[in-house]
Amino acid sequence: MSTALQAPRTVRIGLAGLGNVGAGVFINLQKNAGLLKERTGCILQVTKIAVRDLNKSRGIDIPSHLLTTDWRDLVADPNIDIMVELIGGTTEAFDLVCAALKAKKPVVTGNKALLAERGQELFKLAEENHVPIYFEAAVAGGIPIIQTLQEGFIGNHIRSIHGIINGTCNYILTRMAKVGLSYETALAEAQQLGFAEADPDLDVSGWDAAHKAIILASLSYGFWIKPEQVFVEGIERVNLTDMRFAKMLGYTIKLLSVIRADEKGLVEVRTQPSLVPQSHILANVSGAFNAVLVNGDIVGESLFYGKGAGQDPTSSSVISDLADAAGTLIFNSRHSGFVPHGLYGKSKPVEDTVSHYYVRLTVDDQPGVLARVATLLGNRGIGISSVIQPEDLEGNTTPLIFMLDDAPLKVMREAIQAISALDCVREEPSWLRVETLEE
Repeated sequence: MSTALQAPRTVRIGLAGLGNVGAGVFINLQKNAGLLKERTGCILQVTKIAVRDLNKSRGIDIPSHLLTTDWRDLVADPNIDIMVELIGGTTEAFDLVCAALKAKKPVVTGNKALLAERGQELFKLAEENHVPIYFEAAVAGGIPIIQTLQEGFIGNHIRSIHGIINGTCNYILTRMAKVGLSYETALAEAQQLGFAEADPDLDVSGWDAAHKAIILASLSYGFWIKPEQVFVEGIERVNLTDMRFAKMLGYTIKLLSVIRADEKGLVEVRTQPSLVPQSHILANVSGAFNAVLVNGDIVGESLFYGKGAGQDPTSSSVISDLADAAGTLIFNSRHSGFVPHGLYGKSKPVEDTVSHYYVRLTVDDQPGVLARVATLLGNRGIGISSVIQPEDLEGNTTPLIFMLDDAPLKVMREAIQAISALDCVREEPSWLRVETLEE
């Protein structure tokens, strides 16, 4: 007895944005059209594309009848089933996603800033309209971390997430650590190679990674984290002196996003340059690669590693979401994209977050200085685990390097302020968090 196969359904896509990632989506949908049809039972077809400039050369052959300068044409088109938002920003993109959801069209987006800053509003609207939002491409490029948290680890309480989730910063810090380039030289090299934008502020300030961390934290703990409740510090002040001392102490410096809940269910979310033990696998994530280390109460530790940006890795995630969205249209089997719950629900105040610290001082080379600094730390309950004072240095000043035990950020800031005021301290202290990566 033979069974007739059902003819594949054509799912029509409206693509808003034809930059690097948008072009990759268009190219790769065509390249692997046959594979996608076999695996999904659908023909995924880009029907219309919104661009800002019709005359711009994009290096790919796109029929002119597909192009428009108004994304509203895509939303209004009754033949378009799914909207892809790749225009960036948080204003026009917000209007686009809202319009698509109200038109009952599933949305695929890679816009991390939009979700981090206005995700709560968008997912509420998605729930009200029973239309999902997909956003795998918003975090860590081609690494399927969103789907993993939503589905693969659905039975786990997430104990913590530690992530290197900005390729630009990781490239810069890798070149500083391995080759000895200055921050400025490493940044210029990253720009020349295309790893950093001409205006790199969003990356090097830490906010690109912080936006991604907000998304991961919100998925993990069931409530939307507000940007003002996260601690963010960039890599602009990381220098070769601290790189060398970190190596001497058995560490390297990475821009690390840390997400975890304490025993009271308070959730901390922070992104900052941190000392990471050289023996830990995250210390060996080099160049523009990303890595996310997830610790679940059932699964234990799982590491996800891959390219965190670029045309092909990011478009791979967009296409994955398109396949899921097509499945939603056919089988009606997906939720809004974010499921709130009440098991957690509060952010930990930034000032209460606790970690070890590295501190480097430039002080007068005279007796009693170490004792004065140690007293200020001891009076605030901050323990010293080790001290380094290099010998045989010329001049009247000397560096003092401290590795400090756990301390709340508020107490640490007070201590640094008091140390800075000492008449024997000649430069602004350099201090960084130390992540032991031990649960």
